[in-house]
Amino acid sequence: MNFDFSEEQTMLRDSVARFVQDDYDFDTRRGIVASDEGMSREVWQTFAELGWLSVPFAEEHGGFGGGPVDLMVMMEEFGKGLIVEPYFATVVLFGGLLNAAGSDGQKGEYIPGIIDGSRLGAFAYLERQSRYELADMLTTATAADDGYKLNGEKVVVSNGMNADTLIVAARTSGEQFDRQGISLFIVDAKAAGVERVSYRLMDGQNVANITFKDVSVSADALLGELDGGYSAMDQVIQEGIVALCSEAVGLMGQLNSKTLEYTKTREQFGTAISNFQALQHRMVDTFMSYEQAKSMLYRAVCALENGDEDLRRELHALKVMTHKCGKHIFEEAIQLHGGMGLTDELDIAHYAKRLMMINATFGDRDHHQTQFNALSYGSKTADNLASMSDAA
Repeated sequence: MNFDFSEEQTMLRDSVARFVQDDYDFDTRRGIVASDEGMSREVWQTFAELGWLSVPFAEEHGGFGGGPVDLMVMMEEFGKGLIVEPYFATVVLFGGLLNAAGSDGQKGEYIPGIIDGSRLGAFAYLERQSRYELADMLTTATAADDGYKLNGEKVVVSNGMNADTLIVAARTSGEQFDRQGISLFIVDAKAAGVERVSYRLMDGQNVANITFKDVSVSADALLGELDGGYSAMDQVIQEGIVALCSEAVGLMGQLNSKTLEYTKTREQFGTAISNFQALQHRMVDTFMSYEQAKSMLYRAVCALENGDEDLRRELHALKVMTHKCGKHIFEEAIQLHGGMGLTDELDIAHYAKRLMMINATFGDRDHHQTQFNALSYGSKTADNLASMSDAA
């Protein structure tokens, strides 16, 4: 199979790499993370001018018309640069839902603003009790007048504080765990009854808990079919898993490169520690982990692009492999750097923290391993495997 990138994909990858090298060094990133918004509007506008915000959108809306591979090469480079601007939240999730479920009118109203950088978005779906189960939802949307009233709370909303517009998942019928009965609504982030509390995650990302108290939205705010929002959520989160794991592969590659370079400069007993055979073996092991994660990513991207029947299983495997390999790589990177590998002043710790947060997003290793086992071996065997894993 040919894994060579097209000329356009290579140009896209190189443009991000040049930006990171020339304009987004580690000190610049630290300053952005320390700012009130936790992102740079100027950098975001640069993304728009370079055309990066248009990549996954159709040409009829002013987009690039890109697919999963185009998104993969960009997200991998974003990972290498530790980019904190809300590309994932606004373009992949918010924009992805518009692509998946939006009407022509809704796409025409919101997508051009994403592309030109004037609109920041967020997807509010996670609740305190839901863990990794998308359908576990208590936020409600009840019919009122000519629209709906939203009540409930969403937590850990990526870019939730800076977003101009939210897409909110709410229950319009059914019971707490039913997949049928979930609907999606486009909500003005500054609407009456919307309250946001901002905080930072360990990787510097800005998130928010958002409360909705009798928030009125019109009937036109419904995104997709009434009671049919789960399928759109599921589709976009599948795309989101691939995007996040692409970022993770970029992070792993940088950790390996930076650690290898450090072992060539750090001396012990009068010689560079890269000359020690035991450490050479460990660096080979981390390189192999990186290659395994990258291979699994390519496999999942191909499955996503081709709409394979085994896509869901491939995504579970990708998430498990990303967690396993990422943990191995960042633990070795920190250990080989010594105590300073944990300091805030060194970028190694920031790469490690970002990998940890990616591993916990959309389900951790145990969650995806259980789902993979169920799809591969059946639920009864999967339960036995899970029990054996717990016992071990």
